[in-house]
Amino acid sequence: MVNDVVVVGAGPVGLLLAAELRLVGVDVTVIERAAARSPHSKALTLHPRSLEVLAMRGLAEPFVRAGVPVPTGHYGGLPVRLDFSVLDTRFPYTLVLPQLRTERLLEERLRALGGEIRRRHRALEVRQDADGAEVDVAGPDGTYTLRTAWVVGCDGAGSAVRTSAGIDFPGTRATTTGILGDVVLDAPPSVPSVDNEYGGFLIVPLADGHHRVAGSTRESRTIPADRPLTFEELRGHVRQVAGTDFGMRAPRWLSRFGNAARQAARYRDGRVLLAGDAAHMHMPMGGQGLNVGLQDAFNLGWKLAAVCQGRAPDGLLDTYHAERHPVGAALLENTQAQTVLGATYTPDARALRSVFGRLLAAHPAVNRQFAGELSALDVAYPADGADGAADRLTGTRPADRLTGTRAPDLGLDGAPEPSLYPLLADGRFVLLRLGPDGDTGREPADALATAAAIAGGPDRIRAVTARPTTTHDGWAGPRTVLVRPDGHVAWDTALSTK
Repeated sequence: MVNDVVVVGAGPVGLLLAAELRLVGVDVTVIERAAARSPHSKALTLHPRSLEVLAMRGLAEPFVRAGVPVPTGHYGGLPVRLDFSVLDTRFPYTLVLPQLRTERLLEERLRALGGEIRRRHRALEVRQDADGAEVDVAGPDGTYTLRTAWVVGCDGAGSAVRTSAGIDFPGTRATTTGILGDVVLDAPPSVPSVDNEYGGFLIVPLADGHHRVAGSTRESRTIPADRPLTFEELRGHVRQVAGTDFGMRAPRWLSRFGNAARQAARYRDGRVLLAGDAAHMHMPMGGQGLNVGLQDAFNLGWKLAAVCQGRAPDGLLDTYHAERHPVGAALLENTQAQTVLGATYTPDARALRSVFGRLLAAHPAVNRQFAGELSALDVAYPADGADGAADRLTGTRPADRLTGTRAPDLGLDGAPEPSLYPLLADGRFVLLRLGPDGDTGREPADALATAAAIAGGPDRIRAVTARPTTTHDGWAGPRTVLVRPDGHVAWDTALSTK
């Protein structure tokens, strides 16, 4: 067998997944049909949870340095912004960073770990059997076949991997379209959005002097997404809504996009798995698509590595679908809701927009809820966990609310690192024994053995005893916590000090 894993697609999702596999020594080959990455950035935003994901591997700082932090986000293009500054994270903002730069940094990471990317190599067909899979590939020198243990399709909404595997992609077709242009604005607006009964546009400054202008009008939303957008058309639609084109010139990229919403029926089919746009497509509202895809890859990476290296049964991969499919379904639901708010211009929709805006402005808790959902900081997995770890530790299914939730970057005194996330840099589990002055209370005698069984061996655990120096909901008091390589809690035991 030539490869442990073949990843199809060298976008952000495929690059991060491949890097996660290489981090722990899994052989992986990435194939990509394009000769070079696109100079045009479909995505512009990294959300707080994606930055946390990067921080867990010591990668966040180059991204933050290259981007522009914005302490707010938008919901459906409403002028009342979501306040990310109140979120419990080291990254309480959206980071404006073109996808092109994100891909460059992730490719640097993968190559530093010894990963291989084959550009101008297109996946034609995937076949699988009980022992592995085969990928037929068309490359510059002809067609060849890769034999591999696992195939992951990170090849976008038109995924050849998904189609070849026969995985259904149900959903709804596009009923409305938007337009976007990366242009120079000689007189940019002082606010990030303009809207009225004629339409609405978001206007985002980019780091290189250009602006991203994206939105729609009552007329443009009915034009099919495959019809080329002209500069004069974009400028005319912006003038219709704003009364000015803001000195628009020098178009670098023009495009249309639609609101088709589809999700793969299953994220795993035997030895074939899907992540990112291959698993879910939707209207690009709130800048969530790339971020959810990165988080798919982070969830899948450690599980696939454990299976490849014989540290876990392949049933662990079923938990990838169980945990991430509901996240994808929620993504489709909120982008569909945002489309009604942000790309519909009937009097009824305008009234809904006004009411919803007042709700966000008047009720911080509602604003916080939507900020938590869009940022992905509120994602939690079923409390019984991916592996039944808590059941084995306590003999019963735990009621503790930390199990399955995201672990914050807990400040630590007495640990080898000042906080939790740097302890996850090598992709191992972290067993935290937490308590005042290092007193963790009465830990179950078999905690370390149980943790080792979950992680696939004692060498896959980093055990740390420390005193918390930051306060987070649910983390008070002595406790032992096993944190997965993706930063979610595998199990949590509050301990008695008596």
